[in-house]
Amino acid sequence: MSPTRRSAGLNEGSHPMPERHEEMLAQIASEYYLENTSKVEIAKTHGISRFQVARYLDEARHEGIVQITIRRPAAVPVEEAELARALGITTVTIAPTPTGALDERDRLARAAAGVVARVVTEGCRLGVSWSRTLQAMAGHLPTLPGCDVVQLAGSITVTGGSGSGALIHRLGAAAGGRTWPLPAPLILETAETAASLRRQPEISDALKAAEDLDVAVVALGDWAPGKSTVYERLSPTQRRAATAAGTVAECSGRLLAADGSAAAAGVDDCVIAVSLAQLKATPQVVMVAPSPDGVAGVRAAVAAGIVNHLVLGPSLAHALATELDLIEATATEDPA
Repeated sequence: MSPTRRSAGLNEGSHPMPERHEEMLAQIASEYYLENTSKVEIAKTHGISRFQVARYLDEARHEGIVQITIRRPAAVPVEEAELARALGITTVTIAPTPTGALDERDRLARAAAGVVARVVTEGCRLGVSWSRTLQAMAGHLPTLPGCDVVQLAGSITVTGGSGSGALIHRLGAAAGGRTWPLPAPLILETAETAASLRRQPEISDALKAAEDLDVAVVALGDWAPGKSTVYERLSPTQRRAATAAGTVAECSGRLLAADGSAAAAGVDDCVIAVSLAQLKATPQVVMVAPSPDGVAGVRAAVAAGIVNHLVLGPSLAHALATELDLIEATATEDPA
């Protein structure tokens, strides 16, 4: 940032600024920005209030006397197409680095909505799981080509937000087609209770509809507290068993081991959701991976064959590219 001499009338249509006033603005700006003098000290020096100092600093920026330049550190670029080829999937979409008020979840949601809008076609059958990011994604899809919508995972109720049932109805309204809700909890306490619910006609129909999907939209969660919608819903004993079984990630309630197989944690029979086999049979699976630490999870999902279109943030993209030797682990800066 630098105070600069500004010629009178720099802004088109404005009246010339008196030179003495302009010099005062430049002096106050120099003391504040270059000499790190506090507003209180500047006010005492010039016999004005600190509120006037703040106003003069704003005026100096507005008039171009102070020009602020922010140089963001240059990240090593990751090519989406190159990363997709290295992973062996159809596309990778990297959400933009934050530059404004949008938080990471909303940037991922917008990116996911763009992918979904491209792959969903008239007359197809769309399956959607649930996560907070997918919930936000629906807000960026006010309309969809006419299609049927299937709920892929049992209901989850979250504090301060709507659950998976509301998401499916919202997308169904956007698509204008038939919906297959899944009116059951995602996880039951016992396999027997889950099996009993699966036999109910409405639940059975929804799970059967998931066998003939054209597009599925799912989220990938790391196997860690706060990173998975399932993790906190299991008992401590179940979590320990899942970790011991090698679980690295979770997708629609299904636990994944590092090699892409279903983690043998004794949880699968308690889950009411689309199966890994059904996802693998779906021609187009859009997967959102929100965790910046989700390298192992993404590699597991790719190995399982349950992702065609990956949506992720720049940190995870960089970590994946580094592991796949697409970029160097440490980038060196050019000498100044």
